[in-house]
Amino acid sequence: MAQIHKNFTVEQVKVLLGAYKNGHIRRGEVENTLGIEKTRFFALLKQFCETPDTFSIDYHRSSKGRLSDEVEERIKEVLLSDKELIENKELPITTYNYAALNDRLKKEGIQVSTTTIINRAKHMGCYIPTKKKKDVHDREVISSSVGDLIQHDSSIHKWSPYANEKWVLISSIDDYAVC
Repeated sequence: MAQIHKNFTVEQVKVLLGAYKNGHIRRGEVENTLGIEKTRFFALLKQFCETPDTFSIDYHRSSKGRLSDEVEERIKEVLLSDKELIENKELPITTYNYAALNDRLKKEGIQVSTTTIINRAKHMGCYIPTKKKKDVHDREVISSSVGDLIQHDSSIHKWSPYANEKWVLISSIDDYAVC
C-alpha cells in the first residue's frame, strides 16, 4: 500500500502523525496503519513537522503521463517498418531489436523507454519472445597441426534490405585445437 493518497485523506494522516508526535501512538502502529516502511514514515513526519498547515500527501506527477499522438504514431511506424523486414523471407532478420528502435527514436528527438516500445509492440503484434538457447555443442576435435581440420560453410541471403540480389558468403574456419 505505497500510495497513501489513494487510501487516506490528508486529515487522517495528520491525526496519525500528530498522535505519534505527542507520544500517544507508537511508530510501528502508524507504519502498519498506513502500510509504509520506516524511511517513508520519517519523510512524512519531517514534512508534517516542518509545515503542518500546508502538509499534503497528494501526488503530483513530475512528467507527462501520456505520449502525444505524434509520438505514438511514430513508434507504430518504426515497429511496422521492422515487421516488414522480419516478415521478408529473403532477409536474414528474425527478431526485433527494441533497444535499437529506441536509439533510432532518440536521434529523432523522441524520448521513450525501451519498455514502452516493447509494450506497444505486444499490442500491435510486433513482438517475438526470445527463444531458449539450444544446448552447447559439446564435441571436441583435437588435431595435431594447423590445417588438419577446416570447416567450410556457405550462406546465400539478401544481406541488406537495400540489395537487389542475394549475396553468397563462404567461410572457412580452421578448428586447430591442442589438448
